[in-house]
Amino acid sequence: MNFTLQAQDKFSKARAGEIETAHGKIQTPIFMPVGTAGTVKAVHQHELVNDIQAQIILGNTYHLYLRPGLDVLNKAGGLHKFINWERPILTDSGGYQVYSLTEVRKIKEEGVTFRSHIDGSKHLFTPENVMDTQRIIGADIIMAFDECTPYPCDYRYARKSMEMTHRWLKRCCDRFDSTEPLYGYDQTLFPIVQGSVYKDLREKSAETIASFNREGNAIGGLSVGEPAEEMYAMTEVVTNILPHDKPRYLMGVGTPVNLLENIALGIDMFDCVMPTRNARNGMLFTQNGIINIKNEKWKDDFSPIEAESDLLVDQIHSKAYLRHLIKSQEILGAQIASLHNLHFYLWLMEQARAKILDGTFYDWKNKMVKVLDQRL
Repeated sequence: MNFTLQAQDKFSKARAGEIETAHGKIQTPIFMPVGTAGTVKAVHQHELVNDIQAQIILGNTYHLYLRPGLDVLNKAGGLHKFINWERPILTDSGGYQVYSLTEVRKIKEEGVTFRSHIDGSKHLFTPENVMDTQRIIGADIIMAFDECTPYPCDYRYARKSMEMTHRWLKRCCDRFDSTEPLYGYDQTLFPIVQGSVYKDLREKSAETIASFNREGNAIGGLSVGEPAEEMYAMTEVVTNILPHDKPRYLMGVGTPVNLLENIALGIDMFDCVMPTRNARNGMLFTQNGIINIKNEKWKDDFSPIEAESDLLVDQIHSKAYLRHLIKSQEILGAQIASLHNLHFYLWLMEQARAKILDGTFYDWKNKMVKVLDQRL
């Protein structure tokens, strides 16, 4: 993997760059649609390419390990071939899912024992076998196995958890560096900064992660319920320490405003279920603010879903029709709304990148954050 910095904003820490992977180039800043179990929910792969113009998508180790399982993925030749996706993929290590989805889990130095949320069967994730699993899945960028601390979380627990994440990282790197990719193309491993909302822990973690000298770095354990101001404060602490010449990935973030504010703090990559999950519940993000399409006011509004958008479904379908579909729980409603929100998120990243390149990002961002948060 190669990362080239192409521009730096004069008035903030925003940057534009390009990541080169075995499956193509990614222009940053970038949003990565979440395809947890081998699908971005309610969206076809051809729509991701042609309509949304996604440059990279996410898969999740925990979900793919349980279903369809490693045997199927290995026989298919990896996740790219299994889902027929020719662009880059990033896989999360499953650490967050073990923390959030499994009630029965035991965290020890060796790893995490948990019961499947599907059938209750017992499994063990260790730093080593999570690396092996991600080799079989075959994503271009894979994540280290970490422990994601809850919020709120006391200082002592946050410190112990962070220290174990660092020890696990050493084991991840040792295993990754002593194994080969399975499908004839390179993979790269990103470590994850932890430390909850404690400045000194975040600094210590960022320094430790930077010392491993991997090709990119991630920031985890944010957007788990803490106020936005605390998220921004921790992001700033970490981006001041992480190497300037490597991509920085803020995991699980966030709203359109969160994205713009974090780009201004020097973040290059984002992922979040929000555009798709909120779409299925009738929340639309637009260039003029947020629409709850279930509201009565849209019942007989026959104007396009978003007149300014260049997405076909936004042009040809009305707000009234989409409201009807969502209220009726029709599958097409979830499809149209998901397409709309993902297209908007990728449009926003494209705009941010263009503004960084032409030197107008800071003023544009300050205007946009006021607009994007308003309820229509």
